[in-house]
Amino acid sequence: MALMRHVTPQSLLHSSLLSSKLPASKSRFSFSVKVTGTMASSNKKVLVPVANGTEPMEAVITIDVLRRASADVTVASVEKQLRVEAGHGVKIIADSLISDCSDAVFDLISLPGGMPGATNLKNSGALESMVKKQAADGRLYAAVCASPAVALGSWGVLKGLKATCYPSFMEQLQSSATAVESRVQQDGVVVTSRGPGTTMEFAVALVEQLYGKEKANEVSGPLLMRTNHGDEYTIKELNPVEWTFDNIPQVLVPIADGTEEMEAIMIIDILRRAKANVIVASVKDKLEVLASRKVKLEADMLLDEAAKLSYDLIVLPGGLGGAQAFAKSEKLVNMLKKQRESNRPYGAICASPALVLEPHGLLKGKKATAFPPLCEKLSDRSETENRVVVDGNLITSRGPGTSMEFALAIVEKLFGRPKALELAKIMLFTHP
Repeated sequence: MALMRHVTPQSLLHSSLLSSKLPASKSRFSFSVKVTGTMASSNKKVLVPVANGTEPMEAVITIDVLRRASADVTVASVEKQLRVEAGHGVKIIADSLISDCSDAVFDLISLPGGMPGATNLKNSGALESMVKKQAADGRLYAAVCASPAVALGSWGVLKGLKATCYPSFMEQLQSSATAVESRVQQDGVVVTSRGPGTTMEFAVALVEQLYGKEKANEVSGPLLMRTNHGDEYTIKELNPVEWTFDNIPQVLVPIADGTEEMEAIMIIDILRRAKANVIVASVKDKLEVLASRKVKLEADMLLDEAAKLSYDLIVLPGGLGGAQAFAKSEKLVNMLKKQRESNRPYGAICASPALVLEPHGLLKGKKATAFPPLCEKLSDRSETENRVVVDGNLITSRGPGTSMEFALAIVEKLFGRPKALELAKIMLFTHP
């Protein structure tokens, strides 16, 4: 059964931003046996295990969205150390080791995918025991991408249940479950999903199971999710110019405490998939950054070091605290001004267009968009309803749910639309 729902958001990313409402959004899930979510206490306990090779978008989106719902999410490494080398060179620092969680009781255990991440999760004896007990006790468990087939299926916890996974693992899934092609599939206390491009829908479905539909609507509204899941993305482009580079595009993605982790990870991950050379630079005096939903990320280098290089593109993720830190970084602001003066591309998403680019004159004579409540800070608001706006060498976007389109639009400008659409299909953001 396909459930279409129309949501009116009741809360925004930050309590101080309650000055305007966001557009309603819809989401689509496929359900079998319905488990009624409860509006009980907000401290639902969730375990998200991570491993070397975990797909970072799937891990971070799940963690971020569940923490927005006030879930107590523990990020646990199945490796021997907290620091995990996730896919596409993303470094995540877990909250604890899986061995320290084995006696805890969780309302939900949710596995991200990625290869070899899913295999590394499968090979964790501690995690296998926890998920088998979760299933035996009738508590919620979930997985996305390769993990439904590689981990859950191999552990025998999908027998007789409908489940979905990444397309190339469907044949493997058929030996351990009734395989279906839903973007998000629920059967009893199991929720499964297909890949990076379906993870936000998956995470909102998990919120609904833990807290009920009203909470899911409240959380999903400010995410600015697409209403037309699976369709081709569109961008609004004005004053088109060709973005050029020599050999491989060099891209700088700064991060700071308070950076919106979903936005940062989607930009980094997708641009690296496209074979851009992405440097993640901390604007702090250390590499480790505590992002807005308390995901711990490790940068490649400090901004002081990164500033010695030149870039074909500088792109800022959002998040209120992160954007404020960027705006206060004289070095970063000077880099952005030099980028503009030399007619090289730069961009920002969510809070950053309004809080970083606008006050430093980097939107002068340009059309841009931003997170809806912050659009009033833009001097030109004529194009703010668009999800992604490209004006010459400037690209801006609105929020977490537009981040994938934003990153794909950058790929399109650097490598062409066919490459962007190819990646969109691989990630299952658009229909294969």
